[in-house]
Amino acid sequence: MTDMTRPTRVLIADLIGLAFDADGQPDPSEARTYIEGVEGCSFHFGPAADKPSGAADPALVDFYYCPNVSTREELLSLCADNAYDALIAAATFIPAECRFDLGGVRIGAGTGNMGSESWGGGNGLGGVAPLMNTPGINSRATAQMVWKALMSALPDLPFDTLHDRVAAGTFDTGRHLRDFPTSKLEGQKLAVIGYGNIGREVAKLGTAFHMDVAIFARPRHKKWIEAEGFTYAATIEEAASSANALSVHLGLGPMDADRGVPANTGLINAEVLSAMARGGVLINFDRGELVDTSALDVALASGQIGRAIIDADVFVSEETGEVTGPMAPYLPLLEQHADKLCLLPHAAADTDHPTRVAGAKQAVDQILSVIRERVVVNAVGDVPEELTSGSSIVPAGVGAIRLERLISTLEASGGDKLRSLVSDLHANLERMSKPDADAAHALMFDLNRLRALMNEFGLEGPMQT
Repeated sequence: MTDMTRPTRVLIADLIGLAFDADGQPDPSEARTYIEGVEGCSFHFGPAADKPSGAADPALVDFYYCPNVSTREELLSLCADNAYDALIAAATFIPAECRFDLGGVRIGAGTGNMGSESWGGGNGLGGVAPLMNTPGINSRATAQMVWKALMSALPDLPFDTLHDRVAAGTFDTGRHLRDFPTSKLEGQKLAVIGYGNIGREVAKLGTAFHMDVAIFARPRHKKWIEAEGFTYAATIEEAASSANALSVHLGLGPMDADRGVPANTGLINAEVLSAMARGGVLINFDRGELVDTSALDVALASGQIGRAIIDADVFVSEETGEVTGPMAPYLPLLEQHADKLCLLPHAAADTDHPTRVAGAKQAVDQILSVIRERVVVNAVGDVPEELTSGSSIVPAGVGAIRLERLISTLEASGGDKLRSLVSDLHANLERMSKPDADAAHALMFDLNRLRALMNEFGLEGPMQT
């Protein structure tokens, strides 16, 4: 339970700044300044055990910055004797025994690493405290990294080779260009598994390259997926069918009591991989456990999968060198498939400085909302009875449109702009009953203005249900 004889203590267990200071160290100063600008809040480097207790006032909130803890043993030692009341984390895996009985926020969407029993583990089901996340905060960063991965695997023009030959004077366009045929992305199929914030951003980038994008999601999303111009797939195998690339964005899901693992473990299995176009690209920048590594081994060996790019957490013991974490099952595949397999340390969304700072600031606000207002924002799982569930917060233009955002846009200047534009559109559609060049020009101009306004106001996408 929270100690009422001291200030409330919040552990920050991950980096909250990824730009570097003069000493070459990650700089938390932006988030620190934000925290210190809130009345009654203070920021400390290092663990609470190294600092004096302070005034006996739980309304005062001390944030303790300990970003270099990683192993289970380090975390258990740091959090012994209920040293902290709340937690902000990003990628660090939090053991069940580490208690934070006022709540925890994960910077990012997936909460599989937030294992504290205070909120019942990574799904936030049960416990005495709320689990929260910052959905959408790193969606675009992750989606853009997915596309960097895809562009490194699908386009087949060897830039470095061609540069070297041009620089060396050994390439003649007339004689040698035929030796380097290429294949454009337009018309190729991209399967996106999941219609959450990240999956939708990946799909949008796919349409920018004029790919055929199929999305697997729950049936309730079908009308919105089709309204945005994507193809809805009722099953993962249907989405994967003849796909040149597949990107998975589902999360681990709830615990499967029969198997003793999260429900989506091994979801990308032999059937899914065999449904793809031969030589296809598999990208998993979600959770490493989502892919059946045995099936991937077979698919890489047969050539069914031409390239796999995986971004998953990996941990190395400083004492023994033992490698653990979701990446560990992929490492044995390198011996046979080193030329087809690219392994990244869950860096796609977690190494963008502005994203991490924005996520840290939002996490601070959410923790303070629970501590001081008893309101839970962006709840994951259960909300304890003594607390109130507040609205969700996501960056503008990311994910589903919330009613409050639509109303506020219409009540502000955006409403006047949209009403004026709709009036112009109606008038120009009427003019097209007797089409001429001027009417067609005016109509197309207004249609483009509508698209630009929707983007400006962040009104593209499904309506939250």
